[in-house]
Amino acid sequence: STVTIRDIKVILTEPDGIRLVIVKVETSEPGPLRGRMRHLHAATLPVKVAVENYLRPFLIGRNVSDIEDIWQSSYVSSYWRNGGVLNNALSGVDQALWDIKGKMAGMPVYDLLGGRAREAAAVYVHASGREPAEVADKVSAFMDQGFHHIRVQVDTPGYATYGTKGLEKKAETGAAAGGGPRQRSFVDHADLELAAAKVGAVREAVGPRVEILVEVHRRLSPIEAIMVGRMIEKYRPYWFEEPCPPENIRGIAEVKNALNIPVTIGEAIYGRRGFVEVFERRAADYLNPDISNTGGILEIVQIAAMAEAYDMGISPHGANPLSPVSTAACLQIAASVPNFSLQEYPTGEDVPPKSDMVTGTPVHDGNGYLIISDEPGIGVELKPDAREKVPFTPREINTRLHADGSVIDQ
Repeated sequence: STVTIRDIKVILTEPDGIRLVIVKVETSEPGPLRGRMRHLHAATLPVKVAVENYLRPFLIGRNVSDIEDIWQSSYVSSYWRNGGVLNNALSGVDQALWDIKGKMAGMPVYDLLGGRAREAAAVYVHASGREPAEVADKVSAFMDQGFHHIRVQVDTPGYATYGTKGLEKKAETGAAAGGGPRQRSFVDHADLELAAAKVGAVREAVGPRVEILVEVHRRLSPIEAIMVGRMIEKYRPYWFEEPCPPENIRGIAEVKNALNIPVTIGEAIYGRRGFVEVFERRAADYLNPDISNTGGILEIVQIAAMAEAYDMGISPHGANPLSPVSTAACLQIAASVPNFSLQEYPTGEDVPPKSDMVTGTPVHDGNGYLIISDEPGIGVELKPDAREKVPFTPREINTRLHADGSVIDQ
C-alpha cells in the first residue's frame, strides 16, 4: 500500500547555543521516522512557521516516495521563493523524506543516488584565534589527531569574523575624538597586509605538511580580495573561500581570474538556479553549497552534477558544529558524487550535548576521513528526548559593527 505523510512536526532545540530546527515527518505506517537539524541563525522561528503553517497542510496525504514532486510543487507554490526561509523548510522535509525512503528500501541514501563512489569523506577542521601562535598550536593539535586540511582564521583588529572576537563594538568616544587610536571603518591597506601576514605566520609555524584553508566570509570588495589573494599566494592555501558577497558573481570571477589560488564560494547561494552565473562566468574552483540554503540532498547532488561539467569540486558547507544530522546527510552526498572534495567538520568530533541527541554519529578514522555509514537512510537516529535535553531560547538578532557603528556583512 502507498505510504503517505500523516503529519509534519517541528522541534526547536539549542545545544551549545546553536539554534536547531528538527523537522520530523510522520508516515501513515508505523516505524522509525526521521528528521533533520540545522543551524539557522535568526531565521529559526520563521522556518518553524513555514514548515508548520505553510508546508504541513500542503503535504499531508502526499506519497512519501514522491520526493521530487513534493520538492517541485512546494518550491513553485510560493510566489516569493528561492530564499532562506522556504529553502530551509524544504530542506528539512527533503532530508526527512530521503531518510524514510532509504529505510523503506533497506539501503543507505547513497545507494538510491547511484551508489557509492568512495568509502570515506575527507574533512577539514577549524583553527581560530587572536594571534598566529594560538592558531598554529590548534593546527598542530589537529595534525596530531590525523587531520590534513585545516581552515585557519586569525583575528585582525577592526575586522570581526566567525571564530575570532574581532572588533564587534563601536569605538569609545574618547578614541574616536582623538583620545586614542581610532579604528578604521573599512578594511584598508594596513589591515589587508596584517591579515595576509598572519596567514603567513601560521604557515611558517606549521610548515608545509598540512593544507591550510583561508576564509573571508564575504567581507571584501573584489579589488581588496585580489590584493589579499596575491599577498597570500606564496603561502599555498588550499583555497580562498567566500572572498566577496554572493550578489557580485562577476566580481568574484574577477578575483578568481586574477589569482593563482583556488577560489571557493556557494554557502550563501540559494538553490541550483543561483549557481548558474557561477558556472557561466567560471567564478570558482570549488563550490560549498549549504544543504539548507540549497533545499536539501538532491539539490546538492544536482549542483554537483552541473559543477562536474565545469571541473569544479564540491565541498558541502556546515556540518558538525551545527548538526550531526546535517553531517550525516552531507556524507551521503559525499559518498555518491564523483567530484566531492572536502566535508566541513569544524570541531573534529561530535560531542555532547549535540551528540547526545542522536545515535550513529559519524566516526573519524584517525587520518582525516569520516567513515560513511552504510545503515539504511542517512545513518543517524534522532533520540525521542532530543527537545528536552537542550531547551530552545528565543533571542534578539545580532549584528557585527565597524568602529564607526556601521554594519559589517554577516
